[in-house]
Amino acid sequence: MECEEGLNEETLGDETPRETSSLISTDHDDSIYGKNMALYEDEMDSTPMVSSLLNKLANYTNITQGALEHEEAESEDGIQRVTVNGPQMGTFIGVFLPCMQNILGVILFLRLTWIVGTAGIMEALAIVFMCCSCTMLTAISMSAIATNGVVPAGGSYYMISRALGPEFGGAVGLCVYLGTTFAGSMYILGTMEIFLTYIMPNAAVFEAKSREPTGMQNNMRIYGTFCLVIMTLVVFVGVKYVNKMALVFLSCVMLSIMAIYAGVIQSAIKPPNSQHRVCLLGNRTLQNSRFDKCEKTELINNVTTPTQLWKLFCTGGIENATCDEYFTHNNLTEIQAVRGLLSGVISDNMWGHYGQYRDIVSPERASDKSDESHYVLHDVTTFFTLLVGIYFPSVTGIMAGSNRSGDLRDPQRSIPTGTIMAIATTSIIYLSCVVLFGACIEGVVLRDKYGKSVNGTLAVATLAWPSSWVIVIGSFFSCCGAGLQSLTGAPRILQAIARDGIMPFLQVFGHSKSNGEPTWALLLTAAICEIGILIGSLDHVAPILSMFFLMCYLFVNLACAVQTLLRTPNWRPRFKFYHWSLSFLGMSLSLSLMFVSSWYYAFVVILFSGCIYKYIEYRGAEKEWGDGIRGLSLNAAQYALIKLEEAPPHTKNWRPQLLVLLKLDSDLGVKHPCLLSFTSQLKAGKGLTIVCSVLEGTYMAREADAKLSEKNIKAAMAKEKTKGFCHVVVSSNQRDGFSHLIQSAGLGGMKHNSVLMAWPANWKQAESSLSWKNFIETIRETTAAHQALLVAKNIDKFPTNQDRLDEGTIDVWWIVHDGGLLMLLPFLLRQHKVWRRCKMRIFTVAQMDDNSIQMKKDLQMFLYHLRLDAKVEVVEMHAGDISAFTYEKTLVMEQRSQMLKQMQLSKTEREREIQSISDESRNSIRRKPCGEKPTQSNKFQVPTIILDEEAQLIHDRNTKSHATLNDKATPTSDRVHMTWTKEKLISERNRHREAHMTVRDIFNMKPEWENLDQTNVRRMHTAVKLNEVVVKKSKGAKLVLLNMPGPPKNKGGDENYMEFLEVLTEGLERVLLVRGSSREVITIYS
Repeated sequence: MECEEGLNEETLGDETPRETSSLISTDHDDSIYGKNMALYEDEMDSTPMVSSLLNKLANYTNITQGALEHEEAESEDGIQRVTVNGPQMGTFIGVFLPCMQNILGVILFLRLTWIVGTAGIMEALAIVFMCCSCTMLTAISMSAIATNGVVPAGGSYYMISRALGPEFGGAVGLCVYLGTTFAGSMYILGTMEIFLTYIMPNAAVFEAKSREPTGMQNNMRIYGTFCLVIMTLVVFVGVKYVNKMALVFLSCVMLSIMAIYAGVIQSAIKPPNSQHRVCLLGNRTLQNSRFDKCEKTELINNVTTPTQLWKLFCTGGIENATCDEYFTHNNLTEIQAVRGLLSGVISDNMWGHYGQYRDIVSPERASDKSDESHYVLHDVTTFFTLLVGIYFPSVTGIMAGSNRSGDLRDPQRSIPTGTIMAIATTSIIYLSCVVLFGACIEGVVLRDKYGKSVNGTLAVATLAWPSSWVIVIGSFFSCCGAGLQSLTGAPRILQAIARDGIMPFLQVFGHSKSNGEPTWALLLTAAICEIGILIGSLDHVAPILSMFFLMCYLFVNLACAVQTLLRTPNWRPRFKFYHWSLSFLGMSLSLSLMFVSSWYYAFVVILFSGCIYKYIEYRGAEKEWGDGIRGLSLNAAQYALIKLEEAPPHTKNWRPQLLVLLKLDSDLGVKHPCLLSFTSQLKAGKGLTIVCSVLEGTYMAREADAKLSEKNIKAAMAKEKTKGFCHVVVSSNQRDGFSHLIQSAGLGGMKHNSVLMAWPANWKQAESSLSWKNFIETIRETTAAHQALLVAKNIDKFPTNQDRLDEGTIDVWWIVHDGGLLMLLPFLLRQHKVWRRCKMRIFTVAQMDDNSIQMKKDLQMFLYHLRLDAKVEVVEMHAGDISAFTYEKTLVMEQRSQMLKQMQLSKTEREREIQSISDESRNSIRRKPCGEKPTQSNKFQVPTIILDEEAQLIHDRNTKSHATLNDKATPTSDRVHMTWTKEKLISERNRHREAHMTVRDIFNMKPEWENLDQTNVRRMHTAVKLNEVVVKKSKGAKLVLLNMPGPPKNKGGDENYMEFLEVLTEGLERVLLVRGSSREVITIYS
């Protein structure tokens, strides 16, 4: 069992389990790191070198397969998630073409002329403009969400669920799925309408009667079902073949549109073609498929003969005929169906001509009703909102590209570009077609939905050049292609929902074929699509899918608005042309269009979405509603805290929740106010801030000081505009106080995940070693608590909130990967006005075995996926020989370490040691006044013992603390006096001046270079070499962020660790040492 547990966790420097990242592989060869990175070698298993990880980070498909935190490899219910490398499509084929096919579909060719004729040009323009505006605003919001990380399969569902949570995502995801499925039904019905009405009317199985439209509907059901089976088989074969056919279908669409524009130009240049003419009886439009001539009688061989039209209205011969009264009293008029661009018909079509059910279509506003099959009749009562509901599906193809995001090579780039280009192109086409149709075609022909007045010709086809068949065939293939696209996208949405496991009854639809095709989801999609086909009417199906898509668009805009207003750290869209007000406008427009189109359908869809929301919430977790007595605010706060405590936050919701450890001066004022300034500058993360400090003593004795300290800290926070909570604790010693704060600060889920503190300045010169010992123990405790640590060195040189840094850079030295906090912090800082003008640079280190060129490409790709703008540079550090300077640095460090150990011996041992030095005269002691700085000899500093005039060695007198209890040697509070005679003191000084003493002679306790601890030598070598390259590249940077090495496993080497960090950061003005928790805090996902 111990071995199994060891597989899931790593070990810290002092045997503390540490979280591991899903990106980290422990299968590496330690030799590749060499002595250049020895300073980080203790924790290579949990924080590997960046050079060994970059390729995996850059290739996000690997992350998709392995990052358990983003997409679990296997859900709790046992569904195995397999990432299959599907077709990698670009913007044009993967997004632009599917969107164009779905947008330029059935409505353009079958219903737009009817909408223009019924509503008039002005109202039709309003309808088109409203709908196109809604989709454009939604596309802008969708582009921001889509470029805020990698969007795997699932498209709009994935984006909404990751932005608003699984409840909203599941509810809206099902709406998108059902909308896309019913869109397939609509396109298939449109295909069959073109086939049975305009291509092969004789293929009808049931006869369509005027009073009973069920005959035509039955034909649509039979042929529609047959067409659905064929399309399902094509999609089952594979998306690759659908894409190949898409090019053919789209070429037919574009050819049809070109034929429309060509016909408009031809009508302006040349008199209209007389092929399509409309016969009017008085003010009534006749179906000319029942007669050949628009005449009551004709002269044949000088004999007046009744025409076919006469026989429709009269019985008997001419002399004794019994005719329809309206036929008798009104004359016949024949007019051109296409009057031409310059004919002035645009004025007649400017305003609407709405009609009631069974009203006769007429040039003037009239309410004549008839049951006769000779006239062209309104098959439905028309009104503005009905036309909105019917037209809106023509612009709903904008999700066609995002629904197939799993098949795109680069969804972040392809989805915004392809979708917005498609919407802009189709909007221009729709708006221009509204005007051109109204300017060229006679009004009665526009209002004739099925072209019965022009011998069963499609209304828009009458305008085409060179032949109406170009439009008929083109629209047929357009509807076929759009249907295939819908049947391709819908199963993938359902598969994504099923694989998330938020609705257990859908889990079976998460399975797929070996090539990744969602087989079961396709079968369910075909079944639901069949329901839409059985409705049998395009006009009845269109409002249904309008509701589903409008609900989706509403939540896409809501998601973007919420994310923009919250400004979470993970909200970093590459698409910059968005604003929360645009998203709010799109959301309002979507909601308005829902109720304008059909208020009862809107209520049904909202109720459906609400039920799905509550179901997912019920299945996901039980809610704690509280008692409800103490007010809504307390209830909401309690519920939120309980919800936060249930599980750790997702990576995309991670933000720095800071515990700021302050030190106070003798007057109980804030010692480093710049630390509070820096805290407020990090507040772009919108996280929790707890500012704390510790007073030594007992609470009973220092209660007043604690309150005064809190007051001073709050005043400093207000001055530095740091929003957060303040807390001062009283403890027997500072170390215990900081430990208690790290463990217990916060409440429930509102706990800190990062600790910010200042570097212990002048730790070498301090009389007490407690400052740096407390510092190292704080590092160990934050690591044990799986919390990040930020250490600001030279904090007093950091800018205040009143400063404005002009230009400059924030340099990130990414040596090892410990969760990505190094990447997130500069982004947060640059959101603040102090750092806004600074550029971000990222440096990483390449070893001899690394390909630095490939590393740079991988790092640039990784930053692209993270949506971070930064200059990238790979610094090569070759494994060179260790310099004498490094040996000398190590030697001095060990000398000081051994001296400190000697100073912690017992009284008897110290006296014996000093007496031995004095008697044998083997060493020399350089005496200096208390205020004098240590001298430098042979390029290194010799540690000094502070002596008074009588050569006293004085040890610190401190209260026994928690820190000292852990050490093997416990210092005492005694003072040791060693008085030398004046003569011996002078003799020793003269002897030191006359002879050049080597390093090994000092105290006779310093090893030779070859006897130094080689681990310390290698770590010092790492510190020296890294410091050289960092200073060379980043000396002029406004801030340098650097990976902080972990403390040593053996506490006996703590003072060496401090020396390593000092050497590592030497010569840099502002340094932020960052030690992550190895938990991923930044993600490439949306």
